[in-house]
Amino acid sequence: MRPLKVDEDIRPLSEFRAGVASFVRQVNETRRPLVLTQHGRGVAVLVDIHEFEAMRERMELLEDISVAEAQIAAGRVTPHKEAKARALAKLRS
Repeated sequence: MRPLKVDEDIRPLSEFRAGVASFVRQVNETRRPLVLTQHGRGVAVLVDIHEFEAMRERMELLEDISVAEAQIAAGRVTPHKEAKARALAKLRS
């Protein structure tokens, strides 16, 4: 995701409502998120669909890594030779 440009990418919700199409176009063209504010506080973020999918994929990978680290810490591991033998056996059957 591209870095936020504070002067361009933070807008009040009321301004967003008045020009939704132009803001969606801006997000799609720049690939930068748009932060929406209400009463001076951030309330929502609009992101390009491709950036959203990339974020979801990264989150899934990080979750998998977290689960693997917990399994390692708990001692639930399989030695490499055993894992390789299992994988080869499944490929053969």
